Amino acid sequence: MLGRGVSRSLHRHGPEWLWGDALPVLHAADAVFANLESPITASRRRWNDGWKMFHFRADPTAIRVLECGRVRFVCLANNHILDFAEQGLSDTLEALDAAGIRYAGAGRDATAAAAPAMLELPGLVVGLIAATDNMREFAAGPNRAGVNFAAFTPDTAGLNWIRQAVIELRRAGAALVVLSLHWGPNMRRSPSRRFRAFAHAVIDFGVDVVHGHSAHVVQAIERHGNGVILYDTGNFIDDYWKFPLRRTIWSFIFLLHVSAGRLVKLQLVPVLLHASPLGLAKGTTSQAIKEHMMSLCTEFDTPAVDTPAGLEIPLT
Repeated sequence: MLGRGVSRSLHRHGPEWLWGDALPVLHAADAVFANLESPITASRRRWNDGWKMFHFRADPTAIRVLECGRVRFVCLANNHILDFAEQGLSDTLEALDAAGIRYAGAGRDATAAAAPAMLELPGLVVGLIAATDNMREFAAGPNRAGVNFAAFTPDTAGLNWIRQAVIELRRAGAALVVLSLHWGPNMRRSPSRRFRAFAHAVIDFGVDVVHGHSAHVVQAIERHGNGVILYDTGNFIDDYWKFPLRRTIWSFIFLLHVSAGRLVKLQLVPVLLHASPLGLAKGTTSQAIKEHMMSLCTEFDTPAVDTPAGLEIPLT
């Protein structure tokens, strides 16, 4: 979330400052994917079609944060991307297009909001799909900008659009398909049974990676079939209040290793988000973050190997 205090910090620091010593890890990757939970716009006109407590807005200069962090794709399907109405979304799309950053999950109408994205990396074409079950009021319509709103249910109605998107992406040459989901309530420690069933079903339909976010805390990783499910990847750059009874300041860089279009392993590098800038976790803090994730993964029978560089989850 690049608004409020994050945007204000750009008047005192360069965009690289916000990434702290995590930046070299990100630069070593071919691409970084993230959820963008704030429009990038100079507009001051808030969405006012209903009550909403928080309205986030990132300064137009915040696009430099994404660029210097090697962010190549952002999910726009969430409960804040329309905080500054259609103008805020339109400005965001223009900023991302100008920066060459791919996106999915929101658009100028329902067709555009549901459209997958394609990203060409060295030796790998990635197909990307995004959706949210937050803020039905933000749903795009035939002639209305908004998000790709969906009910994540493991039934025909909830899965047909995923099946079709996967087919289209494979036909277009995607060797890896990522489904980015802003789903469920805040601060939930683990996914619901319905979300687990949905995630299993989409992997069975050909999705390789489920990239979950929304809870503001990390949740377990699960292997299923030939894919991997990151139920919630927690926070990263933001200025959110730090909940004392939830580990909102513990997170990871989730490094997916792929060879010849096949998942090899998932590496989790512990990160401490508070105070700014964020940084790679060290010593006992790093160990505590790793042990917390290992305990979460145990409930899903997911092997997480503790290494000096972080956790490793084999995917082959």
